[in-house]
Amino acid sequence: MSPWKDNIKKCAELVRYLYELSLQNQLNPSLLTLYHEFLSWMKENPLNNSTIQELSNRYHYHLKKAKLQKKEHHLLSTVRTQDRSTGIPSWPISIYLDNLRSAHNVGSIIRTVEAFSLGSIYFSTQTPYTNHKQVQNVSMGAYQWVKCHQNEDLNDLAQPIIALETSEEAINLYEFIFPERFTLVVGNEEYGCSQEILTKAHYLIEIPLRGRKNSLNVANAFAITAGEIYRQRKTAKIYEYLALEPNNE
Repeated sequence: MSPWKDNIKKCAELVRYLYELSLQNQLNPSLLTLYHEFLSWMKENPLNNSTIQELSNRYHYHLKKAKLQKKEHHLLSTVRTQDRSTGIPSWPISIYLDNLRSAHNVGSIIRTVEAFSLGSIYFSTQTPYTNHKQVQNVSMGAYQWVKCHQNEDLNDLAQPIIALETSEEAINLYEFIFPERFTLVVGNEEYGCSQEILTKAHYLIEIPLRGRKNSLNVANAFAITAGEIYRQRKTAKIYEYLALEPNNE
C-alpha cells in the first residue's frame, strides 16, 4: 500500500474510532483535533461538525478515496439497533434450503429467519452450512441463535411442504394462507427447486412480479415471503384478540 493510501486509511480508522466514541457520548476533543491536523496536512477540508452523520459520511469518503471496500459486517455500528438481549419463541416453521450454492444467500436467509423468529432451518447436502465463514459473516452473527440442521429427511419435517417457485401452477403469495405448521422450501439460485421437491410439495407459491425480469434473488424472495408470513400471523393474533373482547353494545 502506498504512503498516500496508507494515510487515508489511517484517517478512516481515526474517524471510525471517533464515531464509536460519539455513539457513547464520549467524543474526545483531542482526537478530533488530531484528525483535523491530519486533514490539514493532506489538504482536505475540515469537518463541518462532529455529528454521527457527518462522521459516517467522512469515514466512507476516505474509504472511497483510498479505493477500499468494506463488507457489511465491517461497516460502522448502527446508531440504534434495538437488538433484544433475549429472543422470543420461534414459530413452528421449518425452512428447507434446497441445494443453495451461495454462502452469501444462506447467511442472508439465516439473518431474516432470526429477525422474524420464524423457526428452524434445514440444509441440504450441497448447501453451505453455518461453519462456513461467509455464512457466519453475512448472517451478522444470527447463525448462533437459529436452530440449524443438516441431512434431515424432508419427509420428517413439518407438513405441508410449500415450495417457493416460479410456475404457472403456483399460487400468488398474497392469496395464499399459511397454515400453523409447515415447511417452506427455497430452491437453487439457478434452476430453482429440485424435481424431488416439486414432486413432494403440497403447494407452490410465487411472488407476483410486474417487471421484465421474472425472477428475484433467492434471499430477497425469501425475505419478502417471510414478511408476508409475519403479517398473516400478526393479523390472526389481532382477530383472536378482537374475538375475545366483550361485546360493548
